[in-house]
Amino acid sequence: MARGFLISPQTKNSSHFLLNSISETSRLTKLLYYPSSSSLRFSLSPPPSPPRFLRSYCSHLQENGTIDMSVHSEAFAKRMAMVGLKPQHRIVLGVSGGPDSMALCVLTAAWKTNNLGNAAQKSEFVDGLLAVVVDHGLRAESKDEAHLVHRRVTSMGIKCEIACCEWSEGKPKQGHLQESARQKRYEILQSACIRHQIGVLMTAHHADDQAELFILRLSRNSGVLGLAGMASVSQLFSTCPDLSAEASSNGLLLVRPLLEFPKEDMYKICLAANQEWVEDPTNRSALFARNRIRMILTDLASPIFRSELQALITACRRTRLHVDKICSNLMHQAVTIMPEGYAVIDLGILSSSELKDIVLSKFIALLLQFVSQKQRPVRGSASKLLLDYTRTSPCKTAVTASGCYLCPAPGSKGTKVLICCSTDAELTLELLNPYLTEGYNNTISKEVEQIVANGRLYSDQCPQSMLGVQFLNLTSSDSVLAEAKREGILSESTYKSIISLQREESNNFKSKTNIALKNKVEHKVEYTASAPNKVLHPEKVGYFMNRFIVKWYLCKQNAYTSYFMNISNQLQDFGEERWNFCNSCVLGHDQMVRVRYMIDADWLYLATLSKREDRSIVHEEELSLSAESRVMSNINLCSACTKKSAERALLLLKSIPVAARRALPVLVNVDGVLLSIPSVGFQHCPCLVASAIFKPQVPLGGGYSSFL
Repeated sequence: MARGFLISPQTKNSSHFLLNSISETSRLTKLLYYPSSSSLRFSLSPPPSPPRFLRSYCSHLQENGTIDMSVHSEAFAKRMAMVGLKPQHRIVLGVSGGPDSMALCVLTAAWKTNNLGNAAQKSEFVDGLLAVVVDHGLRAESKDEAHLVHRRVTSMGIKCEIACCEWSEGKPKQGHLQESARQKRYEILQSACIRHQIGVLMTAHHADDQAELFILRLSRNSGVLGLAGMASVSQLFSTCPDLSAEASSNGLLLVRPLLEFPKEDMYKICLAANQEWVEDPTNRSALFARNRIRMILTDLASPIFRSELQALITACRRTRLHVDKICSNLMHQAVTIMPEGYAVIDLGILSSSELKDIVLSKFIALLLQFVSQKQRPVRGSASKLLLDYTRTSPCKTAVTASGCYLCPAPGSKGTKVLICCSTDAELTLELLNPYLTEGYNNTISKEVEQIVANGRLYSDQCPQSMLGVQFLNLTSSDSVLAEAKREGILSESTYKSIISLQREESNNFKSKTNIALKNKVEHKVEYTASAPNKVLHPEKVGYFMNRFIVKWYLCKQNAYTSYFMNISNQLQDFGEERWNFCNSCVLGHDQMVRVRYMIDADWLYLATLSKREDRSIVHEEELSLSAESRVMSNINLCSACTKKSAERALLLLKSIPVAARRALPVLVNVDGVLLSIPSVGFQHCPCLVASAIFKPQVPLGGGYSSFL
């Protein structure tokens, strides 16, 4: 798949040659269109001597010179049904202008219009379809190329817009160019979906991309779950969560409907539809691992090799599908998620299930990723440590791994385990715009829910033979290949070819890693004794560690909570002066609040506050003092409120395990004085109103995905 126009200035001439040659071929190629209600059929009479770079693609045509689009259209419609999509659903297409994304445009437009029964007119756009061309801005020619693709897609009857990348921290360097461009591209495509209230993003990844990824992961010694490759459908979640209380975390659906289509089909579809495309010369650069693998796979691309490799990938995907289903059921049976952001696992349910290692490892990884909100895989020694820990019942020890702290649940006698977020990670507090995020995805959520329900229904109706069990006991990539050979999935020649590919790319990877380690520069780290914290201004909304939505404001009216009402009559006579005094003594004149994790000193401070002298009775001589005199006399008029709030917070904290308390967000002033622990309702004075709601960016289980 063409991944954007990353054509260097040195290859500009070759790029123009490709475009001009394709254009010339299109003029020489005679296309006869035969309309049909059920399929599209094109007759193609090839030119006498096509350019060399197109000759191989023309050789894939049928002997009578006809490209039968019905096969591709039917396969595409089946894939769309499998992921739960129907023609009325609105879709965003990620388009680069290469043959893959142009073929995706052709198939999607035909699928939508044919199934709706309306032939798209040239003057009209296909309803509910938007193509987005991302201009990475990495070359001087990228703007012109983006507009060229825009014109081509628009001429197909598809609405199209161009989105430009903004590299605020500078353009990426060569070694990180592909990765950075991909990340930026998906950010822009997600933003386009949200802006247009569309819940589905489709990309043109195909079977050859899947094969490249398989070899790449094989060389990194991935297990069978990693070798399953890309999901047919998965969820993307915004970094800005919906702030409305009723909103669910449905995210967007990333759909890849071409994963069973080989690369050669992309060219066939474009030729049949008379669509021009561009080839990205950087896809032939051996600097990038995917390109090296792609070129070698092309040399090995005999029908037998391709068929057997795809059969092996399919077997891995079926195993992944089987494991995912078991993990999903376990999440509902054995896991409890608490509103304070930690999880409780019932070891009794796990032990009675007699789980394979591959299933239990995946289950634990999903839980740790949810609690920590770090979507990184759990591998190697960490995975083995957690596997042994979870299989030990009753549990008697604690362990820290992958951003989480695991320990026996209090009072469970080791039959239950707590998973709490570790406080060792660097603090993050992203500022959110409530006007842009609140309620923005209500429409998207409903549509995504329906599509997911359709996909689950299709999956549930699949026969059990679709689930793979032959790889459940395998722990390494080598064992997967050996078992595939033993099961007859791979022939001896294909097995040897894959092993050779694996070793070659593995050596390249190790060599590159060693060079990076030699050139690594050590940096000194300065440590501070104070607890790390982040600034949050009043009435702003912060997203703390991608887990808690935190906000605070000052209330200068009679806004007392229920346990303050008994003293409100005595304090209301102080009026506005009373609130100004209180704000000054608690927050300071700059009214700046910082957010950090809770530390042991915080609940010790609460205990001290709860033992203060009861100031619920305000004496007449204090009422007669002016506001200035009160400040000078250091009379804390809200001490009664503070005392009661601390007492209540201590009671609530007793119900929260100590390990879980340490991951709660708290608010402090510039001097580090505790102002509020929103999760347990503590606030230093009644005019400070704060909240912290546990709303993780990615839901439990990582969201919906399908490997059908």
